[in-house]
Amino acid sequence: MKYLYFAVLKPTKNNSRIEVAFPDLDPHAATFGKSLSDALHMAHDALEGYLLTVEDFKEQVSQPSVYENLTVKPGEMLVPIEADTTLAREREQNQVVKKTLTIPKYLNDLGNANKINFSATLTNALKQKLDA
Repeated sequence: MKYLYFAVLKPTKNNSRIEVAFPDLDPHAATFGKSLSDALHMAHDALEGYLLTVEDFKEQVSQPSVYENLTVKPGEMLVPIEADTTLAREREQNQVVKKTLTIPKYLNDLGNANKINFSATLTNALKQKLDA
């Protein structure tokens, strides 16, 4: 299932980290990051983990607030964070799917000569391309 909740990002007084809170899920989902990028990554991870747990225990999750109804203090940021628990569960199960593909012969020959694992190479390239 896909979810979208708003997170409030707030730098600490000494700017050593960025705290992340979800007003609709307080106090159950909160985290922090060392940078904005890290805080956003951790926010997604915290939201996804919390929602997976709620689903597992068949608990009721609170409805996300409407953007216009949320306010932040000066210096804070309001950021939408999306989580897809269906995709997260598939990633956890890590099932393998056989794919047939076509590549140029010279790449096949070079790959074989260099003992390249084509499946691992394609998997890594897809993860990087899809940020997964």
